[in-house]
Amino acid sequence: MVVLSEDDGGVRILTLNRPERLNAWTAEMGRRYFDLLEEADRDPAVRAVVVTGAGKGFCAGADFADLTAIQSGEYGRDDTHEQDPRPTTFPTTLRTPVVAAVNGACAGLGMVHALVCDVVVTADDAKWTTAFSRRGLVAEWGLGWILPRLAGQARAMDLLLSGRVFTGAEACAMGLAVRAVPGERLLAEAVAYAKELATECSPASMAIIKRQIWGGWQVGLDEARDEAVRLMMESFRRPDFAEGVASFLERRPPDFPPLE
Repeated sequence: MVVLSEDDGGVRILTLNRPERLNAWTAEMGRRYFDLLEEADRDPAVRAVVVTGAGKGFCAGADFADLTAIQSGEYGRDDTHEQDPRPTTFPTTLRTPVVAAVNGACAGLGMVHALVCDVVVTADDAKWTTAFSRRGLVAEWGLGWILPRLAGQARAMDLLLSGRVFTGAEACAMGLAVRAVPGERLLAEAVAYAKELATECSPASMAIIKRQIWGGWQVGLDEARDEAVRLMMESFRRPDFAEGVASFLERRPPDFPPLE
């Protein structure tokens, strides 16, 4: 399988599984990954997802065999290269939070897939690069829109124009990741973080917060404020609010209902 799936409590762990190619992205991998994300989002037992890479890489970008096929005009002539209709930003549309655990090479399209996750944890020595300008390409798949909002325009310009390699520690310092940890602790820390989301946080609240943050980039402050007030009033009527208050007052773990 080009993407592996396993459960750890309320956490679904997805592993990009082409280690001999540093998990370079193919159309087959994309379809499998998005199918598994969709399955996780429908499963009431899954309250958070962690995505990582097998071996030494997270995702080294688009597979060069695909790039060569595009250059030669062969790409798309058979089912192997059939493109998934779901966009690269598909993880942002899910209700379930998705945590990227960037364990190694994170380049080009791989970097896009890391940054469209909701939370990023990285190995401090992982090698990151946009790479596009060094391949005669542009800021692909919305990265020219996402990167300035995460790291600021000056840093985005630097990373996209130069295509230079930088470490996970630098990625964290720039705001692309929330935490940079030694590689041997990466997956354990990412799963522990996801488990805390799964056990301590309301699935309904997290789903709405995701929508507020990803959707809020497209609206002004006044509109975002008014929408937050409307959503807050709705939240007062949900059982999650009653359970959140009761569990705090009773000093016990919350028992939030699953998403329907």
